Amino acid sequence: MLQGLAAAIALVLTAPGFLGAADLPPHANSPWHAGKVTKGLPEAAPFCLEGVLPANGSWHRRFGTDLDTGAVQISVRTSSDSAAARLTRSLERRVAACAGDWLREHPDGEASSKDYGTLPVEEGAHVYGVHTSVPESEPGVHLFGIGRDGSTVTVVQWGQMGDLSDAPVPAFKKTTTTAVNRLDP
Repeated sequence: MLQGLAAAIALVLTAPGFLGAADLPPHANSPWHAGKVTKGLPEAAPFCLEGVLPANGSWHRRFGTDLDTGAVQISVRTSSDSAAARLTRSLERRVAACAGDWLREHPDGEASSKDYGTLPVEEGAHVYGVHTSVPESEPGVHLFGIGRDGSTVTVVQWGQMGDLSDAPVPAFKKTTTTAVNRLDP
């Protein structure tokens, strides 16, 4: 009993495996730079995911290029496989509704989304894209990879200026698969 409890505590105190800069979709004009893996949530929640990710059990890592492209990976160790499945469904619902929610807050803007489907990795992963634009501003495109391995959930959010046609979907699917495969250190 005590040995099992000690193993569970050690798991919560250690970060799950994370992506490296080379795992992100290649950028045509700049290398990726990776921040350090940090306990807790990032200061600013990723676009579309405000208020959904729990701080408890969370770890994150930010990525950036020298230009306009950025990404963040957030992984959450939950209390059980069923809690992880609930969190995954919550994240997927939020991203699937993001374009519509954004338009309600920005009625003068444009937004669209695309479901790029599921990936056969561990307990599964799903990739989505969201495009937003307001008049007299640059459009933005975001890709989201959401997946889980047992009781650990990860979400990778990638973004840059552009629209859905500018998104590196096949490369991002590989990134998402790698992220889920690395969860178990």
